[in-house]
Formats: sequence, C-alpha cells, structure tokens
Amino acid sequence: MFLLAGLWTPVIGVLVALDEAWIAFSLYSPGREDMWVHIFVAILAASVAMLGPGAWSIDARLFGRQRFDID
Repeated sequence: MFLLAGLWTPVIGVLVALDEAWIAFSLYSPGREDMWVHIFVAILAASVAMLGPGAWSIDARLFGRQRFDID
C-alpha cells in the first residue's frame, strides 16, 4: 500500500526487496518452483527504491520533487 501511494518509497522498496529475496532463497519455502518470480519482484522493488518517488506521489508532495540532471 505504501508503494502504491508513494509514501516512504526508498524505505519500503528496500524492505519489499529484502522480503522477496528472503522468500526466494529460503530453503523451507513451499513453492520452490516459483523462485524466479520472487527474484524478479525483488529486483523490481530494489529498482523502485533506487529511483525514488514519482511526480504524483505523497513523498513528492511532502518533501518536494527531486530531479537529477545527468550531463
């Protein structure tokens, strides 16, 4: 819910990535055939955490939109 609303995007993105990686590499996971789905979601969550909140997110309204200009 936090990622959908754009609240605490970097923190929640890292937590979701760690949780999905834990599920993917857990030895006692019931669905070992779904390991690649969890790895994909972990990579997606880590990239969302690195990108940060979008223009219409709650974080952008509270803290201002941060833009990086790469020359």
